[in-house]
Amino acid sequence: MRVLLVEDDKRIAAFVAKGLRENSYAVDIASDGDEAAYMASINSYDLFILDINLPKKDGFEVCQELRDKGTNQPILMLTARDAIDDRISGLDTGADDYLTKPFVFRELLARLRALLRALLRRNSDIRPSKITIADLEIDTVSQYVWRAGKEIDLTAKEYALIEFLARNKGKVVGREEISEHVWDDSYDPFSNLIEVYVQRLRTKLDRGFAVELITTRRGSGYILDDV
Repeated sequence: MRVLLVEDDKRIAAFVAKGLRENSYAVDIASDGDEAAYMASINSYDLFILDINLPKKDGFEVCQELRDKGTNQPILMLTARDAIDDRISGLDTGADDYLTKPFVFRELLARLRALLRALLRRNSDIRPSKITIADLEIDTVSQYVWRAGKEIDLTAKEYALIEFLARNKGKVVGREEISEHVWDDSYDPFSNLIEVYVQRLRTKLDRGFAVELITTRRGSGYILDDV
């Protein structure tokens, strides 16, 4: 999952981004409203975490602009304010949830999971919390992966990649699409990083098994399927 975190406090932004990356999210950071609107216009995001008190354009304006442009992805508002009027304003502009600072990071993760589950009910492109492909099982809440009942030890980025491939089961996924959802804007399109991580997954998930689940469509991308 790729997240746009919009927060002008560099300390808070660094803390939240670090925690999200450790939980397999790819994170881009914007420090003001104009930058957030621009980044949302050129990149594809699965979630937005949006502070209200922002320079140039506040969070209410950014949220309204995202919705006016047809963005359907969940938006979580972050703010130090706790007045009921601010919560109402945020929700009225299209936010899905509201979290007051300071907060416990585990609560932020739980709210993001809840938002994705809510999106599941209205968007069939989001898969259930457990994905099964042949004897491969992925728990997207706990982020554990098993093959034939054996737990597979994956890094955060390896997990993010296998979950993205699994959510696109049977579909050829190209490098550009993978980079948009699994990596952030620091990704170098000329690197072979995606190929390296796919090879790591093949080593951990397919080696020693009769059926290889990850295959390459030369010139097109990768596909995860049970046939």
